[in-house]
Amino acid sequence: MKKNIKILIADDDESILWVVERFFTEKGIAVTSAKNGVKAYELIKTNDFDAAVIDITMPGKSGLDILSEIDKGKNLPIIIMTAQGTMKNAIEAMRKGAFDYITKPFDLDELEVIVEKAAENKRLNEQVRSLKGRLKQKLTEDAVIIGNSRVMQEIFKTIGRVSPTDATVLIYGESGTGKELIARAIHANSLRAECPLVAINSAAIPRELLESELFGFEKGAFTGASEERHGKFELANNGTLFLDEIGDMSLDVQSKLLRVVQEKEFYRIGGKKPISVDVRLIAATNQDIEKAVEEKRFREDLFYRLNVVPIKVPPLRERQGDIPLLAEYFLQKFNNEMGMDLKSLSKDAVDALFSYAWQGNVRELENMLHKAVILSPNPILSRSDLATPKQRGAQKEPLEEVIYNRLEDIISRLEGKSAHELYDMILPFMERPLITLVLKKTKGNQIKAAEMLGINRNTLRKKIKELKISLKEAGK
Repeated sequence: MKKNIKILIADDDESILWVVERFFTEKGIAVTSAKNGVKAYELIKTNDFDAAVIDITMPGKSGLDILSEIDKGKNLPIIIMTAQGTMKNAIEAMRKGAFDYITKPFDLDELEVIVEKAAENKRLNEQVRSLKGRLKQKLTEDAVIIGNSRVMQEIFKTIGRVSPTDATVLIYGESGTGKELIARAIHANSLRAECPLVAINSAAIPRELLESELFGFEKGAFTGASEERHGKFELANNGTLFLDEIGDMSLDVQSKLLRVVQEKEFYRIGGKKPISVDVRLIAATNQDIEKAVEEKRFREDLFYRLNVVPIKVPPLRERQGDIPLLAEYFLQKFNNEMGMDLKSLSKDAVDALFSYAWQGNVRELENMLHKAVILSPNPILSRSDLATPKQRGAQKEPLEEVIYNRLEDIISRLEGKSAHELYDMILPFMERPLITLVLKKTKGNQIKAAEMLGINRNTLRKKIKELKISLKEAGK
C-alpha cells in the first residue's frame, strides 16, 4: 500500500461515504466505512486505525459521543465533520479531544492533508510513548533494591503506597544502606517519573556554597557570578529533588528550604522576584535528626515538614539473610558488565560474608565483590579472594581481643604498681588514640566528635586539654 495508512470514515450520508472512500482508495489509503455511530464505535474498539473521519450527527451515537467514550489509550486522532459549522460545535469537538474539525462541503485535498497530519501525529505519539516506556524501565532498573527479609518487604510496601502521592519522605539509614536507591525507586514509580530526579548531597558541598547550589544565583550577585545559574530546585521542577545527608545542612539554609516547602517558591541569590516550583522532596540522613532537633541543630518545623513518611533502612548486619541474595545480584551484574559468566561463591566465602561486620553496609559488600571479580583468577571465589588482610584480621581477632592481648602484654611487664596507678597510667593511652581518631574522622569538628563519642562538648574539650591532643594534627 502506497502510504500504508488505514482510516475509518463514518457518516450516515451514503453519497459522502462513497465519494470519500473512493478518493482515499485511489490515493493508496485503506478505508473502512460505517453508516452509523454505533458501528463506527465498534470498529474503533476492534481495529487499529491511523485516523478516523466522523460526522458529528449520526444515528445511535454522534461524533461527540464517540469522542467522549473512546478509550484515550487507543491514541486515535479523530477528525469531526459537520454540515453545521457553528462555534458551539467547533468548541465542543475540540474540547472533547478532536484532532481537527472540518465543515461540509469540504475540499477532498484539504481533507487528505488533515488525515496525513493526523496519521503522522499518531505515529509520533506512539514513538514518544515507547520512549517513555523505555525511560521508565531504565529508571526502574537503576533503582533495583534487593531483599527478601521481612523489614525490606515492609519497605517495598511503603514505597508502593507512597510513590503515587506527592508526600514528602525522610529516609533514615547508615551510610551505604541504599537510601538513594529507595529515593530513585519512589521517583521511578511516581506520577513524576517522566520528569527529572535531581540529587544533591548536603555533606559533600561546603556550607557557604550549598545555598547557591540549591537556589541558583543571578548574574552579578557576587564576585565571580558572571552569568545567571539555575539551582537544583529549578532543575527538578515538576520532578523530584533528593536531598541527601539533610542533617549536615546549616540553619540558614534550613530556613530557606522551609520557605520553599511551605510557599513553593524561592529567590535566587541576588534575585528580586520569586520563582515558583512544583517539586516533590525526598530527604535522607544517617544522623539522629530528632536528637539534632532537641539540640537546636535542626529546625523542628522543617523536621515535621520532611518527616511526613519516614522510612528506616536497616544496616546490612541486621538483615544478614539478604546477604546471599545481594551477593548473587552483584556477581551477576559484574559478570554482565565484563562479558563473563564464571564467578560464583564457595561455601567458605559465603560464611565469611556472614561473619563480617559490614560497617559500610551494602555499598561495602558491592565494592568487595567487585574487587574480587576483577582480581581473582578463580571461577569460584573463596574466603581469601574476598577479604583484605585488614578484614581477615577483624574476622579472626575482634577489637576487644586485640585490646586484651595488648594489655596482658603490658601488665606482664609491670611489677610493683598498684591497681590505681595502673589504671591512671593506661587509661590515657586508650582515650588519646580514640579521641584523636574520632577528631580526624570529623575533620576536627568537636560537636560531631562529641556526638560520636557519646559525651558532651565540654567533656571533650577537657579531655583534649588533659591528654594534650594536638587539634592541628587531629583535624587533618
